[in-house]
Amino acid sequence: MNKLVFNTTKKTVEFYSEFIEEKFDKIPTVKCLDGYYEVMQEEGSGEDKKKYPVLRSPISATIMKIVK
Repeated sequence: MNKLVFNTTKKTVEFYSEFIEEKFDKIPTVKCLDGYYEVMQEEGSGEDKKKYPVLRSPISATIMKIVK
């Protein structure tokens, strides 16, 4: 089972699985998309701000905890 911890105040995500331990910064949101949690990361500022996916994990195999 995967574990995803999304801190909405610090805008960070910690992801743990049997094979991977990852930490991501500058995460404005985690989306539910087609049966997956999709972690989106921000880059840049102002009008040049871009969001792109850095991780996808199946909802059926992931426990997500949201922390304030």
